[in-house]
Amino acid sequence: MKIGFIGVGMMGHGMAKNLVEKGFTTAVLGNRNRTPVEDLIKRGAREAKNPADAAAGAEIVFLCVPGSPQVEATVYGPNGLKEALKPGQIVVDCSTSEPDSTARIHADLAGVGIPFVDAPLARTPKEAEAGKLNVMVGAEPDIFARIKPALEAFCENIFHVGGPGTGHKTKLINNFFAMGQAALIAEALVAGAKAGIDLNTFYKIVGVGAPNSGIFQMIVGKILEGDDSGLPFLLRHAQKDVRYYTRMTETLGLPSYLGEAVHQAFVQAAALGLGDHMVGGLVRAQEKLTGVKVGPDRA
Repeated sequence: MKIGFIGVGMMGHGMAKNLVEKGFTTAVLGNRNRTPVEDLIKRGAREAKNPADAAAGAEIVFLCVPGSPQVEATVYGPNGLKEALKPGQIVVDCSTSEPDSTARIHADLAGVGIPFVDAPLARTPKEAEAGKLNVMVGAEPDIFARIKPALEAFCENIFHVGGPGTGHKTKLINNFFAMGQAALIAEALVAGAKAGIDLNTFYKIVGVGAPNSGIFQMIVGKILEGDDSGLPFLLRHAQKDVRYYTRMTETLGLPSYLGEAVHQAFVQAAALGLGDHMVGGLVRAQEKLTGVKVGPDRA
C-alpha cells in the first residue's frame, strides 16, 4: 500500500516511521523542522515537495497538522489535494479539527469521488513512536475497512466511532475532558501550596483515591520534580482544541460554562507567554498570577 503523509511533527514522525518500517511505501511532507523529515528519509521514505506530490500515486493520504486552518490550506491551497487527487484515493485527517470544517471538506471531496475520513488521535508522541496510539475514526464502514491496515501500523486501539464527522466530535469531547482536569489540577496545586499542605503527601493521597486519573499522574508527579512536561502536549494546541469544543457546543445549542472556563485558563496561560510550554505550564501560569510556588524551580 502506498501512503502520502503530510505533517511529521511531534505525533506525525512516529506515525510515519511506523508506516515506513512496517512496509508501506511512504512519501512525507514536513514543515520547517528538517530533523524528522531527514530521519524518515534515512529510514526509506521519499520526501514530497508539496501536498500534490505527497498524494501522487498514494492509496491513502494522512494529514497530521495542527488544526483546521492547516488542513484547509493542504486541501484547497496551491498544489492542494482537492485538485490533485483522483477517485479511489482516500484522505485521512488525523489532526484535531473543527467539525464544521471537516463536514465542508468531506462534502467537497465527496463531490469529486474522494472519501475524507476524520481519524483524530489520543495518547502522546511516546506512543506514536512505539506504534501504540489510540484513534477515533469517523467513516463509512467500507472506507474504514480499507484504511484499517494502515492504521494498525501506528495504533494499538482503533475505534470506529461512526460515520464521517464523528471522529472529530468524539476527540473534542475527549480533549475537553482531559484539559478540564489539567486546569483543575493546576488550580488545586496552587491552593494546596498556599494552604501549607505537603503536596507530595497530597499526591500520594489522590493517587490511591477516587480523584486519581491518568492526567493527574502525568502532570503532578513531574511538577513536583520541577518538570512541566509530564503531559507532552503544547499548551497553545490545547487552547485551540478547547475552543473547537466550545464552538461545537454552541453550534449544538448547548451551554458550556465549564468549557468556557477551561478555555480561558489556557488563554490566560498563553497571554502570560506560556503558549509554547506543555500543558503543565498551567501550573506556572497560576504561580505567576498568585505568587505562590509549587514544587522546585523549573527551567
